[in-house]
Amino acid sequence: MLDNQTSENTSMPQTQTDENHIIAERRQKLAQIRSTEIAYPNSFKPQNNAHKLHSQYGNMSHEELDNNSIAVKIAGRMMLKRIMGKVSFATLQDGASKIQIYVSREKLGDELYLNFKQMDIGDLLGVCGTLFKTKTGELTIAVTEIKLLSKSLRPLPEKFHGLVDQEQRYRQRYLDLIMNSESRQIFITRSQIIQSIRNLLVEQNYLEVETPMMHSIPGGATAKPFITHHNALDMQLYLRVAPELYLKRLIVGGLDRVFEINRNFRNEGLSTRHNPEFTMLELYESYADYKRMMELTEQIIRKTAMDALGTLKVDYQGQQIDLEKDFERLTITQSILKYNPEYTLENLNNSEFLRNELIKITKTTPSDTDSLGVLQLLLFEETTEAKLFQPTFILDYPLDVSPLARQSDTNPDITERFELFIVGRELANGYSELNDPEEQAIRFKKQVEQMESGNDEAMHYDANYIRALEYGMPHTGGLGIGIDRLVMLLTNSASIRDVIFFPQLRSVD
Repeated sequence: MLDNQTSENTSMPQTQTDENHIIAERRQKLAQIRSTEIAYPNSFKPQNNAHKLHSQYGNMSHEELDNNSIAVKIAGRMMLKRIMGKVSFATLQDGASKIQIYVSREKLGDELYLNFKQMDIGDLLGVCGTLFKTKTGELTIAVTEIKLLSKSLRPLPEKFHGLVDQEQRYRQRYLDLIMNSESRQIFITRSQIIQSIRNLLVEQNYLEVETPMMHSIPGGATAKPFITHHNALDMQLYLRVAPELYLKRLIVGGLDRVFEINRNFRNEGLSTRHNPEFTMLELYESYADYKRMMELTEQIIRKTAMDALGTLKVDYQGQQIDLEKDFERLTITQSILKYNPEYTLENLNNSEFLRNELIKITKTTPSDTDSLGVLQLLLFEETTEAKLFQPTFILDYPLDVSPLARQSDTNPDITERFELFIVGRELANGYSELNDPEEQAIRFKKQVEQMESGNDEAMHYDANYIRALEYGMPHTGGLGIGIDRLVMLLTNSASIRDVIFFPQLRSVD
């Protein structure tokens, strides 16, 4: 049979013709099963799993297992199969673990053993039996009962070549999870990271909340939104770009510490760092400021690293990240000067120099309305951001690009805002929140002016949010952390698509 793959199979990958033939044969087998019994039974209830069996009994000797006659009942997908005449070995995979089974004609009888031989790699099986160890010391189930639970009509990728096409791994994530233990572990780690964040924030008296994902006005971030239409209300709605303005309404309402692990949507480009649908942690704390948010950011990242990896020394793409040291804190100009010795402070405070330098680097001309602070930020993004490999807080963002952040008391051109960079990419953004409703209204109006000038990422004027602020919001610290990018860091993943189960991809014919 073409699909009786074994653990020793070294054949070349199947052609499309081979695959079609295998599918046809498997459909014939399924038709035979339907003619005599229920094809997809749901009565088998496993009582064990491979991981716990290895943990509980993996260190027991052959003699101990024989003397205790440990009965097990397990279900899993057959990944390997070796037919050896009257006996056979196979490997079942359930979840993230595997266990070997030993199937003999002597114990099953001729009919059941023949049925097993007709089962295919990829089939889901239920088995009962007792544990023993082979001569090589491998924990194995001696099967006394075996049942086909779900027929795999399509063959799995051939063992030694596996599922290596990256595009196929993203499009058929289910196959990726079946075939690649590394992918399964990434998503297990992702879950651990999110749970670790929840635990830390709940311990610090934060309340987890949920806010709308469809907004009548897009707000909370400067980003291009996705637009949809509600038929019953006959109104245009926007998928949220950020939950910020709703979460701060809850602060106004007296919920002093709130957080949401949320899905956001931004109608922007795709890259190794960007997916149009992504996950953020966003939190707000009354009577706090951006300095408290920086401290909390360090706490969150250290705790997730320890909980998920057990270490604060993280390897990423061949370099080690030290999360144990205090994260460095630099202003935009300080960071440019540190990583680009060809510039001087005099250069960075000269708007004409910055414009000429940006034209030379980017081959585009900055806007005539760009302030000195914005020009410095643009130069930072072009020359410095990618060099911030170790954890670094960048401070003092210009007022022009921070419409929701509190203005500095000492310098009216900057805000009490930071961004955290690790491995050359932004991982977190936080600030002291603007709680002056009159100032916020002025900022919104400036955003509307930018929108009318063609900036499709500018914010709308949100009158309902201004009304909420007019009831009085305490001074507040806010923080957003990109969950996907944090998972990338802690799982040594080069692309955001590696840490999202179903990333957005171009459609195929």
